[in-house]
Amino acid sequence: MIIFFGPAGAGKSVQGQVLAARQNWRWLSAGQLLRDTRDDEVLKLQKEGKLVPSDKIDKIVGDALKRSKDIDRVILDGFPRQLDQAKWLIENQPEHGRSIGLVVVLEVPRSEIIRRLRIRGRVDDTVEIIDARIKQYRQEMYPILSYLADQGVNIVHIDGVGTVGQIHDRIMEEIVAFKLVQEI
Repeated sequence: MIIFFGPAGAGKSVQGQVLAARQNWRWLSAGQLLRDTRDDEVLKLQKEGKLVPSDKIDKIVGDALKRSKDIDRVILDGFPRQLDQAKWLIENQPEHGRSIGLVVVLEVPRSEIIRRLRIRGRVDDTVEIIDARIKQYRQEMYPILSYLADQGVNIVHIDGVGTVGQIHDRIMEEIVAFKLVQEI
């Protein structure tokens, strides 16, 4: 399993999808799994703009991992977002049959994130909201990354600035270096 981390606008989804398509792996987006769920309680919480409890998200992600048993590797995007979710992922490795081979942290400067999100054009992508999201991301991710590092999980920080192809090549270099695929 490969996990992608990075703030909104870092390119996690694009890179995860490109990697999955090129390697015949499965890309699992926690956000998409939540949007696609048939769990009425989860849908209601999302509609109301409330946080979905971790145990619900854990179950949804766990079910998706089980459905992906026939796929060589899985790429997780947007999960874990909280420390208890990271602990669940590690503690339940035997149940879902996947260990974490690599965590890819896409590093993108604030100015570039603002530029990318402005191009995206959502009304809620103001500088103030973007800054709040970056702050929240850092508060959530650093404890998770520390915990995963303490568990012996390999973590790489990738320069997330450049073309999609350039960034993909940097990610592939690390995936090959950690022997998650054969030489390119």
